[in-house]
Amino acid sequence: MSRDAGVTELGSAGIRNRGVVILSVQELSPATFSDAEADVYKSVSRAAVASLILGFVGLIAFPLLPVLLLSIVGLAFTLVAVRGFRRFPDELLGRPLAWVGGAICLLTVVCAPAYHTYVYMTEVPEGYTRLNFAVLKSGRGEPDEPTAAALEMDGKKVFLKGYIHPSSMDASVSRRFVLVPDLGTCCFGGQPPLTHMIEVSLTGDQFARRSLRKQRLAGTLKVKQNLKPIDGLTGVFYQLRADILK
Repeated sequence: MSRDAGVTELGSAGIRNRGVVILSVQELSPATFSDAEADVYKSVSRAAVASLILGFVGLIAFPLLPVLLLSIVGLAFTLVAVRGFRRFPDELLGRPLAWVGGAICLLTVVCAPAYHTYVYMTEVPEGYTRLNFAVLKSGRGEPDEPTAAALEMDGKKVFLKGYIHPSSMDASVSRRFVLVPDLGTCCFGGQPPLTHMIEVSLTGDQFARRSLRKQRLAGTLKVKQNLKPIDGLTGVFYQLRADILK
């Protein structure tokens, strides 16, 4: 009897001991696996990172307005990130990235157009008339010669913007160069149409530097009906004696 009782008691002790062990595992397991799951499943929101990157890149919209599209896309990524944070508050990280990126994008979307509007309204010096290359360029299928509107501008003080043609400057700085209307012609060179070029001569001690930056000039426009040859290019009909270079 005592032997059986001992076995029963031992068995009961074994069961109790096992119960303690099992209980200990049950008590510790939730905390242990919870920490592991947190390490595995938490990640930085890709939309938040994209918002921040596009926010900083979009700042280029202040000198170059078409880049504003990147800031608009950045705002969309910010909204996607915020939606993700609401759906998965414990899994996604990067809220500060989204808020900073969104703030920069919003600032750019609001301020860049306002800045360009202000520049446009104030950039023409007093006594000068704004002139667009569209007035000077001959139409498609028409002879590549000065337009009637261009002939009316002969001798007028004008303000216009354009880019320095790379082959028109032999040195890094010069007082004489050829202005073209678009960045494509400026970057890739080649022979532009004749009415797409203006030979610029700077007055005083002004010098222009070879650059891809848009040039702003004010001066007196001369329109010639006979082509004037220039080095590196066929020639020009338009000449500008520039008093101001910005």
